[in-house]
Amino acid sequence: MSRSDRSLRVLVTGGAGYIGSHIVRDLAAAGHTVTVYDNLYSGHRWAVLDAELVVADLGDRARLEAVLCGSGFDAVVHCAGHIWVGESVANPGKYYFNNAANAFRLFDLCAQYGIAHVVFSSTAAVYGQPGVALIDEAQPLAPINPYGASKLMAERALQDIAAASGIRFAILRYFNVAGADAAARIGEATPNNSHLIKVALETAAGRRLGMQVNGTDYPTPDGTCIRDYVHVDDLAAAHVQALAHLASGGDSLVANCGYGRGYSVREVLDAVERVTGIELPVGHGERRPGDPAILVADNRRICERLAWQPRYADLEQIVASAWRFEQALDRLRGGLAKSA
Repeated sequence: MSRSDRSLRVLVTGGAGYIGSHIVRDLAAAGHTVTVYDNLYSGHRWAVLDAELVVADLGDRARLEAVLCGSGFDAVVHCAGHIWVGESVANPGKYYFNNAANAFRLFDLCAQYGIAHVVFSSTAAVYGQPGVALIDEAQPLAPINPYGASKLMAERALQDIAAASGIRFAILRYFNVAGADAAARIGEATPNNSHLIKVALETAAGRRLGMQVNGTDYPTPDGTCIRDYVHVDDLAAAHVQALAHLASGGDSLVANCGYGRGYSVREVLDAVERVTGIELPVGHGERRPGDPAILVADNRRICERLAWQPRYADLEQIVASAWRFEQALDRLRGGLAKSA
């Protein structure tokens, strides 16, 4: 049996979080043995489903080293990190310590313990404001906020450590992730959320009294920001395919993960109202610091290199799956979450 055909032992950092939990689900479904490493800062025990969970912080070197040493991991999928642009502007140190310094430690230990493959969750925020209709991977890397800068530092560290150690890696630059598991078992449950679709659905569900559009004077057709929304299930599939690519001897790669189609804030809110049948109470405010006007992916590389074929690119389909999860969230918090 070839290496690409056999089950791999995979450590997923941040695997109890929104994106990580979907990756864990798909890795397990593909026959891999998965261990989750998560401090539950924004993740949930119930989200790991049947995977093994180690509750620990990436900043705890001794604990991390104990988990990696002698465990026979073939790969690490690194999803753990802080993700809020606005918070990164207000508290940059938090982002540099967690997203950059902790990643440096993790990648260095992967090299030390002979872990062959690393898949890293990065972000389109590394591009800053490229000013092109479709962003490809050759665009200059010029982040405009500490979130993007911290992720870019981690990318560079992984590339340098890999060059010295022989690790092969996949860096996936996410665009705007949304949607949820089709069975509504897992989804976006991060507290104090600022993601547009999540905020809009919380407002529709009555969890918020209202919401605000941040900036209506951007140089876009309707004055609001345009983003490329990618369904979390398609994103999770990309990680499984990236790992299979590496395990079968494929070269390291850096690839965008998006659909190549952007929607404005107003278009998203219209879709939420159509799916839920609820008119949203929406106010208007100033631009958020660090928000570029347009971020849309050129996804040709990931489609060509990984044969990635998105299945859920319709905006209303993305919103509908997230709405089903939002309606199931009270049950999850009140039932399974009691074991937390």
